[in-house]
Amino acid sequence: MVEKNSGSSQNRRLIVGISGASGVAYGVRLLELLKEAGVETHLVMTKAAEMTLGYETGLKPRDVEALAHTRYRIEDIGAGIASGSFRTLGMIVAPCSIRTMSEIATGVTSSLLTRAADVVLKERRRLVLMVRETPLHTGHLRTMTQLSEMGAIIAPPVPGLYAKPATIDELVTQTVARALDLFDLDIDVTKRWGEDLTDGRRSPVRRD
Repeated sequence: MVEKNSGSSQNRRLIVGISGASGVAYGVRLLELLKEAGVETHLVMTKAAEMTLGYETGLKPRDVEALAHTRYRIEDIGAGIASGSFRTLGMIVAPCSIRTMSEIATGVTSSLLTRAADVVLKERRRLVLMVRETPLHTGHLRTMTQLSEMGAIIAPPVPGLYAKPATIDELVTQTVARALDLFDLDIDVTKRWGEDLTDGRRSPVRRD
């Protein structure tokens, strides 16, 4: 079953995957920002993500699903996002577990989330993986290199402390907004060095 919410723009579509790694708040905030920006979101969550949601937040899966334009069951491999003919800006997985990353790298996909990511790669669309794990062993690093060579962008949710976040929400928001820059989606909550942050501003250099 596919469930749709009304009121989103039909001009821009982004697939959002949420896997079971710690940091489910990144995926939730991502959906909130995209909804505010009028971007049509297509959500797929793993069962492990639903468990993590319960561990880390007071939210229920239905609360997160309500933020998306369309949500899919993880086992529905016949969904629209499993086909290259379904046009999107690409896909972001936030957070991305090591298991999810590894499945995408091999192309041996066992769920709609990893199948959709594989389709994004084969169609040469943008795939951003917010891999949430540390420390990393050599196998992890080699898998990341393989994915990078395949066209994916590995974007671990490393906070930019130059933005001086005062709360966890500010830290998460800045990190997610920077990830959306990779899709040329300018979210107006982003604090930019040299623009919004006074520490980064410089007077123009004059040359004779």
